[in-house]
Formats: sequence, C-alpha cells, structure tokens
Amino acid sequence: MRFCLNVDHIATLRNARGENQPDPVTVALIAEQSGVDGIVVHLREDRRHINERDLRLLRELVTTKLDLEMAAVPDIINIACDVLPELATIVPEKRLELTTEGGLNVIDNIEQISSAIKQLHAAGIAVSLFIEPDINQINAAAEIQADLIELHTGHYANAATEDEQLDELERVRLAARHAKKLGLGVNAGHGLDYQNIKQFIEVQDIDEVSIGHAVIARAVMVGIKEAVDEMKRILRRV
Repeated sequence: MRFCLNVDHIATLRNARGENQPDPVTVALIAEQSGVDGIVVHLREDRRHINERDLRLLRELVTTKLDLEMAAVPDIINIACDVLPELATIVPEKRLELTTEGGLNVIDNIEQISSAIKQLHAAGIAVSLFIEPDINQINAAAEIQADLIELHTGHYANAATEDEQLDELERVRLAARHAKKLGLGVNAGHGLDYQNIKQFIEVQDIDEVSIGHAVIARAVMVGIKEAVDEMKRILRRV
C-alpha cells in the first residue's frame, strides 16, 4: 500500500504568524527523501494554507507524484492545467469547514464534475474523485471516466465504538472491491492515523493512502523523517 503525505498543515502553521517558516516545500522534499510515494496539497479557493507559490515550487521539485486536491471550479481548474500535477483529486469545499467534511456528491453534480474531468484530461492530468464508500457514487465516478476514486475514511476514523468501526471498515472494503471491478484505481484517506491504520491496511483493494494531520502532528515531536518512517513501518507489516 503506497503512502502519500499531505503537507497542508505545515502551511497552516506558517500562515498562523504570517511568516515564511515552516516551509511546506522543504518538508515535502524531506518527506520524499524519507520514502513517501507522493506529496498531496489542497489549493483551496480561500488559500487558507497552501498557496500558488507553494504549488508551483512543489511542481518544480517533487520527483515522486504531486496530487493536487481541488474544487471543480474554473479558477482552480485553470491553475491545475497550467501547473500539471500527476493527479488532480476533486473534493467538495465549503468556506467555513475546518477540513473536508465528507465525500463529493458526484450524482447531483455530474455535469460540473464531468466537465472538470474533461478539461483536466485534455491537459494530460489523471483525475480522482474523493467520495464516500457508496456504490452509487462509485458507479457515477466510473460513468464520467474518472481514473481513480479516493474513499473518504472519516466515518471509519471517527467511529465511536469498535463495532461501528468494523462496520465502516467493511463498507470501505466492499466499495474498494466494487471500484476495482469497474476498472478504477482506489485510494483512501481522511482521519487515518498511527492507530486506526493498522486495521485499515488489511483492505486488499486499496492502492494508496493519503495521510496528513496525524503525521504532521507526530513530526512536531519527532521530526518529519521519523514520523514518516514510523508510518512506513506500520504499512509494511502487511
């Protein structure tokens, strides 16, 4: 299972004081040297963390894979088509949310999302849709020719009981299996950490996980290299 690191919250810390440090680009490069399989950033419309300077420098310097999380809106699509990340992950975006609150509703926004996919494909960018582990949403993603899906794992990560967590894990497992049968690549992310990932990596049809906050929080204590190494050691156990 591949592991991509989201460095958004390095930028959150930098922006808290309006300073230049810590630099998410520097952290991304250290993470690459430590063995992550890719770097993830979310260029939000409100630019609350990652900005265009970060994105463009990352495109110049990242040698693994750059995954740009983004809303399906014209300004951001145009930036993506100019910067050319290897992957664009279309996510829902609300101005007042602290973090992404759930999966994209592909079914109810199919024309808008389909148009975004066509534009991104025309620029040579692969497209993933961040969605709930829901069969109908997966079918819609395949219908409009997404290359991948990223399954929202927040309900699994935030489950209040062990039984609830196991139910959510099974929901993810069935969704990943269905997506693979449709020819979609399958990534997953949101709320995964050093503890709940241990059960999650038993899901065989997940190709890649995207983890940010947990690793960045750990890095405050031990440094980014050790935080990445710890996650990699867990992922290698299966």
